Amino acid sequence: MDFFDLVNISERYLELVNPTTPEKILTAGRVAGMKKGSRVIDFGSGFGEGLLLWAREFGISGLGIDIRPAACERARQKIKAQGLNGQIEIACGKAAEYPVEPQSYDVAACVGATFIWKGGFKEAVRAMRRVITPVGRLIVGEVHWLRSDVPPEYAQREPSIRTEDEILHMAREEGLELTYVLHSSHDDWDHYESENWHGLSDWLDENPTHPQREDVIRHLHETQEEYVPVRPRMLPPPVPWAI
Repeated sequence: MDFFDLVNISERYLELVNPTTPEKILTAGRVAGMKKGSRVIDFGSGFGEGLLLWAREFGISGLGIDIRPAACERARQKIKAQGLNGQIEIACGKAAEYPVEPQSYDVAACVGATFIWKGGFKEAVRAMRRVITPVGRLIVGEVHWLRSDVPPEYAQREPSIRTEDEILHMAREEGLELTYVLHSSHDDWDHYESENWHGLSDWLDENPTHPQREDVIRHLHETQEEYVPVRPRMLPPPVPWAI
């Protein structure tokens, strides 16, 4: 089964497709200075929930970009249902390649998805910085190790993950200043991962004879085996950093 199809199944019960909460997303928007009339772009926008939260709370207008057609369609349905057509738009495609006019947004966000740029965090903040005004802000959610003495078997499995200190210095090297940090808690992480397992498990109950059932079982087991042993050593703050 295609990976995106597996993700569509696993995220069926989620609105925010990161281990975070609406309250933290709203705090990030407040710190980034969002207000009525602010223009916000969200790279890797998922089901558009971040933009919808900011639109309802602050009156922003915005653009979300996501690669998954199913996610884009779900986001558009939510936008229509909430009466925000014309205020929030969704573009379906590769967010890192989407043509955006330079300095056209007040805030650029990428929560938990800097991997869409080949250079990861550094290339993400460079690309995002190009699309904001000279006084604009970035909201970046970036996974990081909790400790510097990460066991080699974990470090080798996830070579792109840095410590928080390394991320801080990478940001400074790009001429950015850290203004606020919001961490995902273990409860946030457990909720996010468990809801993914819940989606997969329910799909298996609903599709006992599906020809690709084994792919879904394998994906469920792989995500559990990846998460459970690494949980005490890694905590991403997919809500971020307003830089």
